[in-house]
Amino acid sequence: MRITIKVRPGSNRPSVGGSFDGALVVRVKERAVDGQATEAALGALAAALGLRSSDVALVTGATSTTKVVDLSGDPAELSAALALLSERVPTA
Repeated sequence: MRITIKVRPGSNRPSVGGSFDGALVVRVKERAVDGQATEAALGALAAALGLRSSDVALVTGATSTTKVVDLSGDPAELSAALALLSERVPTA
């Protein structure tokens, strides 16, 4: 399953939740230097969905804050989890 995420690097409180222009928002502490924010975002997304890191792969957007990722797993379970995350209101 492919989804679009919006990465917010340099956040005080890392989180996964909310949406922006139809993309799931992933906030990470790491700065956008040498792909650190991208790697952190993929790891945070995997953890939030209960997936292994290897189940989340970057498709496009290595140098952009908007990224397309491929998720491996049961589509029904992923859809339900993503719906909950998208509705979650970020705390900061």
